[in-house]
Amino acid sequence: MKLVIIFGPQAVGKMTVGHELEKTTNLKLFHNHMTIEWLAPLFGFSQDMWRLVNKFR
Repeated sequence: MKLVIIFGPQAVGKMTVGHELEKTTNLKLFHNHMTIEWLAPLFGFSQDMWRLVNKFR
């Protein structure tokens, strides 16, 4: 399994770099926002949602 972690402050282009890596490699992008987008409709922005987000991350 190959894993690339891109870490940095907000709004510096991490997602852009991730999308480009996904295009040029066989890797799949799993970005931080996906956990929120998946759980918020089910749990709202509750403590339970954030607990699950942290577990997935």
